[in-house]
Amino acid sequence: MARVLVIDDHTEIRELLRLTLQAAGYDVVVAPNGREGLEMHREWPAELVITDIFMPEQEGLETIQELRRQSPRPKIIAMSGGGTLGTLEYLPAAREFGADHAIGKPFDCEAMVAAVREMLGAAG
Repeated sequence: MARVLVIDDHTEIRELLRLTLQAAGYDVVVAPNGREGLEMHREWPAELVITDIFMPEQEGLETIQELRRQSPRPKIIAMSGGGTLGTLEYLPAAREFGADHAIGKPFDCEAMVAAVREMLGAAG
């Protein structure tokens, strides 16, 4: 069972993703910000990290860069609901910082599961 770490400051999104991905057969843990997410990844290495871009304490772009320096290196899906420049500006930036895939918020749960399967392979 593939391990997935979800990092998002919104409890509702963390829980929605946790429940959705667990139902799809993944082992899921959640963290409320990038700092705690990085600590969790060191203790519980995930094959895939799904992270929000805009969070308190440590933003997602910084978290993505830190994850790229760690071993083992997880696949990364970045999420964004916008910001001052809007979603279209930040999702490409997430890829430049090292994300493998980017999804805008709000997202469709089926599309998120499909993206996770694509990142991890169907066997995930």
